[in-house]
Amino acid sequence: MFELLPGAGLRLPGRAGTLRFGTDEQTARWALATVADVRDGWVCGARWAFGAHYRGLTIDAHGDTTDPRGRHPDTPGLAGISLTRHPSTHTGPSACPVVLRGIDLFGYPTTEVSDALGEGLPPTLRLSGNGPYLTAVSVHAEPAPAEG
Repeated sequence: MFELLPGAGLRLPGRAGTLRFGTDEQTARWALATVADVRDGWVCGARWAFGAHYRGLTIDAHGDTTDPRGRHPDTPGLAGISLTRHPSTHTGPSACPVVLRGIDLFGYPTTEVSDALGEGLPPTLRLSGNGPYLTAVSVHAEPAPAEG
């Protein structure tokens, strides 16, 4: 089971620990490597990115993000995590729970998940899916406070 921890990161299955926002690439990569084979990836604006597959899910992480245009704040360390279901699993519950506030986001139809979560989701959280079940979720680090 994966547990989304908005503002903190992602708790990994078993005793693998937590992918924590702000951690360096090596620490984040090592944490995910305790549950899956990690491969390099690419995300625009990020100095590093990697991903892994685990029981029908793809887990992607990226960090050290910059925006030369200044539309988004720079984020040192782990900046974003996403979990995406394999397309063959979109018509039913996922084999691996992805939990937020005790609710399995990929285990129930989208309407039931939305009703259970209610209003007031963190602004750093994104839920995606246009079918009967959610297909992806992502969580990002909180923006750093503006200096002033």
